[in-house]
Amino acid sequence: MNTEPVPGQSRDTMNIVVVGHVDHGKSTVIGRLMADTNSLPVGKLEQVKARCVQKARPFEYAFLLDALADEQAQGITIDSARCFFRTPRRDYIIIDAPGHLEFLRNMISGASRAQAALLVIDAHEGIRENSRRHGYMLSMLGIRQIVVLVNKMDLVGYDLGVFEEIRRDYAAFLAEIGVTPIDFIPICARDGNNIARRAPWYSGRTVLEHIDSLSSEKTVQSGPLRFPVQDIYKFTEHGDDRRIVAGTVESGEIAVGDPVVFLPSGKRSRVKTLEGFSQPACDRAGAGQATGFTLADELYIRPGEIMSRVEDTPPLVASRLRVSLFWMGKAPMIRGKKYKLKLATCRVSAELREVVRVLNADDLSSQQKQQVDRHDVAECVLETTKPIAFDLVADLPATARFVVVDHYEIAGGGTISGAVAASRSALSDHVARRESGWERSEISAETRALRYRHRSKFIVVSGAPDASNAVAKALEKALFEEGYVAYYLGITSIDHGLDADVIDHAEKREEGVRRLGELARILTDTGQILITNLPDMDRYELEQLRTLNAPNEILVARVGDAAGHEWQPDVSVALDASQAQAVGQIMGHLREEEIILDYVI
Repeated sequence: MNTEPVPGQSRDTMNIVVVGHVDHGKSTVIGRLMADTNSLPVGKLEQVKARCVQKARPFEYAFLLDALADEQAQGITIDSARCFFRTPRRDYIIIDAPGHLEFLRNMISGASRAQAALLVIDAHEGIRENSRRHGYMLSMLGIRQIVVLVNKMDLVGYDLGVFEEIRRDYAAFLAEIGVTPIDFIPICARDGNNIARRAPWYSGRTVLEHIDSLSSEKTVQSGPLRFPVQDIYKFTEHGDDRRIVAGTVESGEIAVGDPVVFLPSGKRSRVKTLEGFSQPACDRAGAGQATGFTLADELYIRPGEIMSRVEDTPPLVASRLRVSLFWMGKAPMIRGKKYKLKLATCRVSAELREVVRVLNADDLSSQQKQQVDRHDVAECVLETTKPIAFDLVADLPATARFVVVDHYEIAGGGTISGAVAASRSALSDHVARRESGWERSEISAETRALRYRHRSKFIVVSGAPDASNAVAKALEKALFEEGYVAYYLGITSIDHGLDADVIDHAEKREEGVRRLGELARILTDTGQILITNLPDMDRYELEQLRTLNAPNEILVARVGDAAGHEWQPDVSVALDASQAQAVGQIMGHLREEEIILDYVI
């Protein structure tokens, strides 16, 4: 097949995932696609054939993938999980998914988003359990362009009656899960029948003709902007004060001057510049492009947030999610256990709140269960420890797909179908249980206040990191020198102490805030004034601290500009204020609220 690009035509790229039951011929199909489009390294086909002759074994096109994998293991040529070929129309990346785990890892990771799927079924063995499971997973992950390849037609004597029976039965199954396949193609991948060359006994399109007819889904380019924040880079040398927000555009377009909003924090700004490594300057970037940008305002943005344009339909924000989930963990997914949910660049703790129903992938019957067992397909409600930004799978699959990690291993994955309103959060339930079992002192809060000359208070100083830290420590000193019982607890002290068991860097802040809230409840119960510094705290962290510290209260002071922040502090301190001025403001508020008692009865 001639694979030279058409003159004057820009090259397009499409990701295709190949799935199917074990030994139904996925690798042979991939090997044939690469060979028949002349996409193999020069001499590779001949080399593998010669090796088969030496070993007195029949040549199979599946061996091409093994040979490429051997080279990849030596650091040569190609990644065995991602095979490349090209046609006159465009370039293709084929994602081989040899099992459930690899399927989800390849499908949901940011590295590879499949736009279409080839699902392989053995004509002789027929529809198997994994044929149904993979079909359901494709549906669950929002992949709508599916071509079913009925392979090994030679084993049934090229009987099109067998092909039609498989087509009828599998099409009926797919219809029940809301999938309409593009087509069914009878093939013999070993001989190349209907891959690139049409067999005499078949009059329909070949596999390559069908692949070239698929839509590359450029609608993501014109869709709403979705830019999951991967990281933030700050430069300090040679007077370079840029803060570059980096990531990949999942959909839509970003341009210099665009007003943007980050969710779930709600912070707003405007794109100042687009940045790239060793790239010419540009003023816009589209879906699929990895890029960076600077903002007009100096905002503290965290990895995991999703940026959208103010004028676009924003992603949803919620902490309780209705999901379709496929579970592969050795242990069942159970209620009350903490898992790690990963969606785009977001990493957050989550737990199972409800199992709505569990589906049998063979016949789509449902049953009621209290847990999700291995290989179960379930509709569930998950709750994250803090709200996250996401889309629904029907709208934007790329920002609706997630994986669930249990003990540092991918144990499940799925898509979000909706947000669920909740009157009480898992955190509120936890606090209610904690308070019901709280062993209370015989010394009342009023008695302690009279002894210490102040009521207990948890003071959180947020804002610019260095300045807020200095103000928090100065406040502790000022209170202590006036004879009040005050203690400064730095978040880094928790990082190196209580959080020493937290290995995942992305989990440090989340778990640190939770443990800080629990500590605050204990220390404020002693009647003292607890002070901490939590730089650039967002409203969800503030709500979490308020909930965990209940029934005791929090006072929040913010140092620096309030631009982009969505919560109001009790005390606002200018960034250029002296430490004495800042401390004076906070002390004044404590006196106004009668936290500090200037009299003794």
